[in-house]
Amino acid sequence: MHQFSKAGLAAAALLLGAGAMAQVAGTLSARAGFTHIAPQVDSGNLSAPAFPHTTVDVDAATSLSGGINYMVTDHWAVDVPLALPFKHDIVGDGAIAGVGKLGETKVLPFTVFAQYRFGEPEARFRPYVGVGVTYSRFFKNRTTATLSGLTGGTPSHPTTASIDNKWGITPQIGFVWKINDRWFIDAAYYKSFLKTTTHLSSGQSITTRLNPNVIAVGVGYQF
Repeated sequence: MHQFSKAGLAAAALLLGAGAMAQVAGTLSARAGFTHIAPQVDSGNLSAPAFPHTTVDVDAATSLSGGINYMVTDHWAVDVPLALPFKHDIVGDGAIAGVGKLGETKVLPFTVFAQYRFGEPEARFRPYVGVGVTYSRFFKNRTTATLSGLTGGTPSHPTTASIDNKWGITPQIGFVWKINDRWFIDAAYYKSFLKTTTHLSSGQSITTRLNPNVIAVGVGYQF
């Protein structure tokens, strides 16, 4: 009888342990990897005085990233991506295409996702969809002599820029693939719908839809 009790306790412990390894309610995980942001720019025209159709483009950027995830239920999760700042070059387009770099900015996007994970909690492969709210903070905005030349700045009084911080909606799709009971790979694609305005010290401004495509890949650990 004593041996049967021991066996029963051992079996219960194994079952509890197996449940802890699955993506069930109350599970917390963290990941680290890389995120690539590629803006899909739709630029307005630089306000007067400027050449007609003076627009800009924004180059892609990649940064170290990660995130934390908490399973609220067996299928619903709250996910918070984390990353080092992304540095984007701003270049001439339209009437000034080919002039090169006009400036650069660093952006730190803060996003909170609500995710729905398909499949059973113990499944090795679980695709998911999500929707989030993103706050993009732009800082360390730097401009070039090229921009000053186009907007009337001088070496002693160069044209400077500031970019409005903005909120946006971010839908997401992705998957989690379990390597073993603790480690997993998380890959996601999402798109932020983001519109902002850049203000120049010359008094001019330009509004751009950035709407970046985002790819994030990370290796995670489930606690």
